[in-house]
Amino acid sequence: MEKIQIRRAKQSDLDEIEKIYAGARAFMAENGNPTQWTNGYPKRVLLEEDIRNGNLYAVWSGCKLVGVFLFVIGEDPTYSYMEGGTWRSDTSYGTIHRIASCGSGVFAACLEFCRDKCDHIRVDTHADNKPMQHLAEKHGFSRRGIIYVENGTPRIAYDLL
Repeated sequence: MEKIQIRRAKQSDLDEIEKIYAGARAFMAENGNPTQWTNGYPKRVLLEEDIRNGNLYAVWSGCKLVGVFLFVIGEDPTYSYMEGGTWRSDTSYGTIHRIASCGSGVFAACLEFCRDKCDHIRVDTHADNKPMQHLAEKHGFSRRGIIYVENGTPRIAYDLL
């Protein structure tokens, strides 16, 4: 695999980004997680907003888009309440959301990119998303408890300091 590069996503990337997310939805459904990203989530209008806000990142290997993720530094309202645990620190943090890929090494590259910007990283995932849980734990994240996303469904919360 060629060297992975990460840059802010552009409007011109949207068609390829949507293909990455479609592949991720199919992968999750085939691997015991059919309910995390339903009904075409994330929708194009949300991705366009993320691009305008400068928070959506495209992961490239050579001239091929191989991944995408959202990274936001600052308070995430869904992380204000947690069941069964606590965050290890209340210092400023960055949150990785909606990471998806069609290649290996994307999570590690994403994490390295985010750690260069912030020492404290948080992530959450669905209880049925075993591959994401494995990646988080493999890369040193600590399982902290259960948070609830905007639609009220629970997610396993992790942090990395």
